[in-house]
Amino acid sequence: MKKILITGGAGYIASHTNIELLKDDYELVLLDNFSNSCMESVKRVEDLSSKKVSFYQADLLNQDELNNVFEQEKDIDAVIHFAALKSVGESVEKPLDYYKNNISGSLNLYRSMQKYGVSNIVFSSSATVYGDPAEIPVKESAPTSCTNPYGHTKLMMEQILLDSAKAYDWNVVILRYFNPVGAHESGRIGEDPEYPANLLPFVSQVAAGVREKVMVFGNDWDTHDGTGVRDYIHVVDLAQAHVKSINKLEKSTGSFIYNIGTGQGYSVLEMITAFSQACGQEVPYEVGPRRAGDIGEVMGDPQKSAKELGWKAQYKLKDMVESAWKWQSMNPNGYRA
Repeated sequence: MKKILITGGAGYIASHTNIELLKDDYELVLLDNFSNSCMESVKRVEDLSSKKVSFYQADLLNQDELNNVFEQEKDIDAVIHFAALKSVGESVEKPLDYYKNNISGSLNLYRSMQKYGVSNIVFSSSATVYGDPAEIPVKESAPTSCTNPYGHTKLMMEQILLDSAKAYDWNVVILRYFNPVGAHESGRIGEDPEYPANLLPFVSQVAAGVREKVMVFGNDWDTHDGTGVRDYIHVVDLAQAHVKSINKLEKSTGSFIYNIGTGQGYSVLEMITAFSQACGQEVPYEVGPRRAGDIGEVMGDPQKSAKELGWKAQYKLKDMVESAWKWQSMNPNGYRA
């Protein structure tokens, strides 16, 4: 494989994946509608890699715009599908927006793939498809049971893809991410939400004085300190999992599902403490009520991805928080000047 189409190609995880793919001399075609990203991240990827990418501003909800990309780039070998709305809390408040954007956008992408004969795809799914798992760490064979609309959209996107793979002989890798955090070692690309929906960017902004305090959603969960426990993974490790997935599609046919996590859980308070050490100051926080759609604890079993993809997380918690603080310190306004 040589040419890869990246949907949501200017986003947080995509930007780090782009750098790792460019290291291996893949040719990249990026597509993004800038609903939660900006062109500056694409420029910085090009600067860091000293390589150019093809870029299209297009929306997956617009079939004509999408088909135009496939028309212009006739020799696409594979797709990595990142594009989606991605906030659990927001999905509870705006379910119709999430179902329309995530499901309809994916359907359009899959139609274009079928029309233009592209049969290889890596899909960006989520550990939210497991809901509140009965056993931890959770394996890929665990039952799926979502607790929020965001998780439901990811599970539906998975199922549509698996059904399409059977019908059209596609080759599919589904990656169920746990909690991506951190930033590139250069400090030049990282997570840049306008309003943070995830823990670490919120902690970063509080540490930088952009926000007053971190809200901890519940301290009465059935965990060792009462706060939610998650499997945090460095975004560069996650990016490298996508390279391994493309390698898998070059050698194998069929559909594959993998957990991408460390198998190690950290609580909200442990993350705040680790970040306080990284930035050299106490990060203030306040405990509030639980948030709709949340669960107490989830960690992934990464053994299958280690065995079949040859992938294993390399970065530790210290690397995650220090890289996040470096990004925040170097980019107090994110990608905005």
